Amino acid sequence: MARPDPPDLLAVAARWADPTGWPVPPHFDPAQRWYARLAADAAYEVWALSWLPGQGTDLHDHGGSAGAFLVLAGTLTEETVSGGRLRPHRLAAGTGRRFGVRHVHVVTNRGDRPAVSVHVYRPALRRMTRYRLVAGQLLAAEVAEAGVAW
Repeated sequence: MARPDPPDLLAVAARWADPTGWPVPPHFDPAQRWYARLAADAAYEVWALSWLPGQGTDLHDHGGSAGAFLVLAGTLTEETVSGGRLRPHRLAAGTGRRFGVRHVHVVTNRGDRPAVSVHVYRPALRRMTRYRLVAGQLLAAEVAEAGVAW
């Protein structure tokens, strides 16, 4: 018997685009980026994140999980490594992107308005590696584990 195709993770994110249906309301924290897990099952997990201007992530991967994220409000800038340097891509509200298991990026709110996004991972996040980009090379800096770091 054939296994069903895995769900399109960006389509899953779109199903969570209305915060009024979330189990927790979005929150903006001036000290750090806010996040909350909205749902999890055997196929994927869904997270909500809020970003005040200037808030962002470190350069990181998703520990072997594929994923997607959808910007619901505001604008986020995703930077990926290409040719030994970070290349920015702006994502306005209503846009998103899918990524594979080896994806490494930085996501930041470089705008002047708060942003909200939904992120979906398959399988669920168990670890994330943070990197430094030194002389065009990615160097692992830290491995963060689920249940400890988030």
